[in-house]
Amino acid sequence: MSIRHRPGRGPAVAAPAAAGVLALSLTACSGKADDSDGGSGGEGGDGVATDIGVTDDTITLGALTDMTGPYATLGASVTQAQQLWVKQTNEAGGICDRRIELEVRDHAYDAEQAVSAYTELTPRVLAFPQFIGSPYVVAVKDRVDGQDHVLITPQAWSASLLGSEYIHMVGPTYDIETVNAVSYLAEEYGLSEGDSIGHVFFEGDYGENALEGSRYAAGELGLTVEEQRIRPTDEDMTAQVTALAREGVSAIVVSAGPRQAASVAGVAAASGLEVPIIGNNSAFAPQILETDAAPALLASYHVASPGLPIGADEGAVPDLAEAYTAEYPDALLDNGVVAGYNSISLVGRAIETACEAGDLTRQGVADAMATLTAEDDGFGAVHDFSDPANPSTLASYILRPDESAPGGLVVEREAAASDLAQSFPRE
Repeated sequence: MSIRHRPGRGPAVAAPAAAGVLALSLTACSGKADDSDGGSGGEGGDGVATDIGVTDDTITLGALTDMTGPYATLGASVTQAQQLWVKQTNEAGGICDRRIELEVRDHAYDAEQAVSAYTELTPRVLAFPQFIGSPYVVAVKDRVDGQDHVLITPQAWSASLLGSEYIHMVGPTYDIETVNAVSYLAEEYGLSEGDSIGHVFFEGDYGENALEGSRYAAGELGLTVEEQRIRPTDEDMTAQVTALAREGVSAIVVSAGPRQAASVAGVAAASGLEVPIIGNNSAFAPQILETDAAPALLASYHVASPGLPIGADEGAVPDLAEAYTAEYPDALLDNGVVAGYNSISLVGRAIETACEAGDLTRQGVADAMATLTAEDDGFGAVHDFSDPANPSTLASYILRPDESAPGGLVVEREAAASDLAQSFPRE
């Protein structure tokens, strides 16, 4: 397996760890005994400016994840992928002659725990390459912008997170992703003026933002949106699909979780509603292909995604899948692996750039992130982080389920930004 490596920098994709070397466990990375701020500030022994989360020997990063709540599977994949990157980077010499450490906190997708964990780790870390849950990132956004100035690449894509020079989503926001999804349905399935589409969506930040995208795309295409708002605790979509069938929808968009997507597909097939269904990137997990809804999902379901699936045979993904499997042989391969690894790789790139500029302060790293305007490590679309008011890309892949593929998804259409995504208005 080939290794891409820049002198003096961490690896973009490194080889699997040698046999006999233990993986970084979640327990080992879950905390430290002291309450230090991770760096005294000022200037390091090498003349590089530092403040929080950096000493002469270490750079400490933070991960705020869900290991025991509704997104526990995603949280495990993202976290382990990031621990893999840390291990590979340290074996390659670290960054700026410093070892990388990753402190992990499980917030169980609970608002109080998420904010508490952020409060605990913020005085100790240089940046957060993981923060699951857009409502919780929104909850601390004013603190990030007003006082903490800590770089965050969240595993969340709500447009409400735009506008901060410190918070950078890796991929299009939910509204843009949904515009691309509806555009795909119109192009591939011949939706035309006067047709209607159903939209099943979570109440709250994620679903409401995705709904803005479907409303915009529908308005531009002359379609009607039949809306079905649900709670994250709702798992049986019989009532929602029955209502959409009664309205005669020609397609369905799902901005919810994997269980809800499986229910939508299964109920639609059972009731004879044979229409294409497409979900946002959060609306799939490979486990749903092991349910009774699998035949319906294989026949009608699609997923809009900011990056390549873990089963892709292109770019850097095969090397990552091999390295991850070697490090975690019993772990599930899913798209969280790509998302987690890509996110921390980009943060690592910003830290490398800041080191080269002699400024490893939080502001120095944030400034460095803004200079990354054409970043592509082989995991999907090219990203531009220079404008906080816009997503890093407008492009989405369209994926489809394939039970024979690692992670359960394959590429149906390469990354593209629809005309409507490019014209989508930003306030």
